[in-house]
Amino acid sequence: MPISEKRRSAEAMRLEEIHDGKHWRRWGPYLSERQWGTVREDYSEYGTAWEYFPHDHARSRAYRWGEDGIGGFGDEQLLLCLALALWNGRDPILKERLFGLTNSEGNHGEDVKELYYYLDGTPTHSYMRMLYKYPQAAFPYAWLVEENRRRGRSEAEFELIDTGIFAENRYFDVEIEYAKADVDDILMRVTVHNRAADAAELHVLPQLWARNIWSWKPDCPRPLLVAREDRTISVDHPLLPRLRLHCDGSPEFLFCHNETNITRLSGISAPGHHFKDGINDYVVNGEVAAVAPDRRGSKVAAYYRLSLPAGGCAQLRARLAPADHAFGLSDFDHIFDQRRAEADEFYAELQHDITDPDARLVQRQALAGVLWSKQFYYFDIPEWLNGDPLQPPPPATRRHGRNCDWPHLNNADIVSMPDKWEYPWYAAWDLAFHAVTLALIDPGFAKSQLLLLTRDWYMHPNGQLPAYEWAFGDVNPPVHAWAVWRVYEFDREHRGGEGDLAFLERVFHKLMLNFTWWVNRKDVEGRNIFQGGFLGLDNIGIFDRNAKLPNGGYINQADGTAWMAMYTLNLMRIALELALTDHVYEDIASKFFEHFLYIAEAMTNIGGDGIGLWDDEDEFYYDVLHLSDGERIPLRVRSLVGLIPLFAVEVLGAWFSSLPRFNARTHWFLEHRPHLARLVSRWYNAKSGERHLLSLLRGHRMKRLLNRMLDETAFLSDFGVRSLSKLYEDNPYVFERDGNRFSISYVPGDSATTVFGGNSNWRGPVWMPVNFLIIESLQRFHSYYGDDFKVEYPVGSGALLHLGEVAAELSRRLCRIFLRGEDGKRPVFGDSPIEQNDPHFRDNVLFYEFFHGDNGRGLGASHQTGWTALIACLLRSYASTAAVRTAAMAPATEVEAGGQ
Repeated sequence: MPISEKRRSAEAMRLEEIHDGKHWRRWGPYLSERQWGTVREDYSEYGTAWEYFPHDHARSRAYRWGEDGIGGFGDEQLLLCLALALWNGRDPILKERLFGLTNSEGNHGEDVKELYYYLDGTPTHSYMRMLYKYPQAAFPYAWLVEENRRRGRSEAEFELIDTGIFAENRYFDVEIEYAKADVDDILMRVTVHNRAADAAELHVLPQLWARNIWSWKPDCPRPLLVAREDRTISVDHPLLPRLRLHCDGSPEFLFCHNETNITRLSGISAPGHHFKDGINDYVVNGEVAAVAPDRRGSKVAAYYRLSLPAGGCAQLRARLAPADHAFGLSDFDHIFDQRRAEADEFYAELQHDITDPDARLVQRQALAGVLWSKQFYYFDIPEWLNGDPLQPPPPATRRHGRNCDWPHLNNADIVSMPDKWEYPWYAAWDLAFHAVTLALIDPGFAKSQLLLLTRDWYMHPNGQLPAYEWAFGDVNPPVHAWAVWRVYEFDREHRGGEGDLAFLERVFHKLMLNFTWWVNRKDVEGRNIFQGGFLGLDNIGIFDRNAKLPNGGYINQADGTAWMAMYTLNLMRIALELALTDHVYEDIASKFFEHFLYIAEAMTNIGGDGIGLWDDEDEFYYDVLHLSDGERIPLRVRSLVGLIPLFAVEVLGAWFSSLPRFNARTHWFLEHRPHLARLVSRWYNAKSGERHLLSLLRGHRMKRLLNRMLDETAFLSDFGVRSLSKLYEDNPYVFERDGNRFSISYVPGDSATTVFGGNSNWRGPVWMPVNFLIIESLQRFHSYYGDDFKVEYPVGSGALLHLGEVAAELSRRLCRIFLRGEDGKRPVFGDSPIEQNDPHFRDNVLFYEFFHGDNGRGLGASHQTGWTALIACLLRSYASTAAVRTAAMAPATEVEAGGQ
């Protein structure tokens, strides 16, 4: 518990109550935004997930492994779901879920085609708020599909806003809010604004339903929702306490069952049944027989027809509470006002040192996004492969197909998602970054997320962490240990200086298993040079790094090897922290110290053949192609691959001397292995006293690498560090071998290739997570070198900055993406007039997957709040960045300090 005696906010106290056993997180925004088209719901023979369960089936077909909805809320096992449905009187279907294109339909892969925003939220979900923009004209489903199919990869995606459907403000702003009166007492408020200059009608349907758990196995009890005479709905679920739904006014209650419409999808006659799409058919098609006349079922909607005047507003309320709750809606408004005020209080405390109101707005929305992106993720691989007793058996080929080698995997947890529409499944390295952001506001949940992936029902018995459901056996960068340490540091700050050593020790043992897996599986020659495949950087290589090379061989990867060097230092740092209270860990820390040196040696001279990953001529790190005949060829592409070695840096402080065994072993090792000692920067340095620097980069190499990175004609953009040098814009890199020709060009926007699905691009855009690691690494270097070690920033400017100032400048450039500039515009919105200028759009910020390398416009998944929410961490220091810039950008009058 925090030691500080200062007054805690009500939300902070709720977080403390969780540690005392009060389960404030039991209900939350745990529905997906797209359950259709996922691997979990795919029972096809050849793994064609998008085609097997399309959007058109979603309203009529029961899901096996989850649920989706607009602004959904549910319990931690998603047994019961609450969400909103809408109908403007013109659409062909009820708007119950978000629409988007599949991977093959979009000219840049899958993409949601809706406008919605996560605006607020607290860690316990005591208050949550989002906004959905619903057109008054018929939703252009077919046009979005056809136009995106027509466009090529050189053209931009065709978005909903591009159709002109929001012209003249002919749309509804639908605000969805939740508040908790208590752990199991959930309040929902829907506020609808007619933004048009004419009156308009909207059908609004708050919906409550039970996830289908009974259609798969025999003897599963069915939940029942029943209309009562007092105009409430009783909820009788065998796995939940008895609940009651209270609704405003006198809505028409519509009931059906959350079961597949076999008549619509399979042509099987089923008179008297009321299927999942019954409410849709009643509202849109007027089919009275589609809903249950006895007013009972497993799905219910409270049906309201709103007539809104021009510029008018209406509000609806609903409450899901324990059956013995006596107040109904009488104290509803008071509770909502209180929870919203408590959210303001919580963020006022968090943001007390951020003076810029716009920076506070962006940070709060970024954190809201990562809170809204939690999802109940359910996947049992053996059950999925073998099928269910009450369903037709799946094709036998599946038992030898996707994920068949992960039979231990059984997930049923609340997990932080990258994007609940485009990526409604966890990804190992994304989750590590999510945890770091979450640690700002909820270290307890952040720790639980990092532990989760190392649990026996996630981690493979061989030590591999699951990548993502499309291929759990793929390899993501090993950033888990880095995230563990950063979350530990944030948590220690929250706890008043007391670190959670039990958490650190628990996860450390599992990470050692994962480290061993890397060493045994991804080092082909056993020489501490690593491969790993695409490693999360999709199309960054001149080849598809996850595919076999045309003429055999493999790629010795600068990034894979640097990630492993970083991993060794992260594990060493954790071991040293544990060793301060348990000296057994000193020996383990020594092991990782030595392994780091061996990796550093291997990067300099692969196999003793004089070819390293560092190129002395170009002064950059490159992948090296190892052909089947033993020939090694550097692939001289200047990309993020060559900057990742910056991340392998650690500074050992004065406490180093309090660990006698580790101290003695490191000195012995460096004395008897002097060729290795020379590889690490500044180990023996009288000026640094008892502080020591471990890094892949000596002073000179680091300066040369930074000379590339901080050049605005190459890597440095106005909005951060690009993923590929801009030098390749007019002069693509070309590699020819045995009649094969490969090339790579700078592409600052969406991907121009189909590599890895084509829905992301690492050949020019700015990516938040790697920029964040660059900034942290520079800060760590600065903590060792101090203010005297300076580099030119930007290259050619004549201004010299120390590395702390450079880190602050990079942070400022990243923050610029989201913040209003002097012209009042946010670069993230690009040249969209309505998003830049309209008061109902311009302050609703989207946190995209990546950003245009030249103008900062948001690209890719529009709600990749998970790792892009790292901007919330950078905004902590935003207030001081402007001062840093003013002081730092004076022209240079001295030569660079630091040297070798």
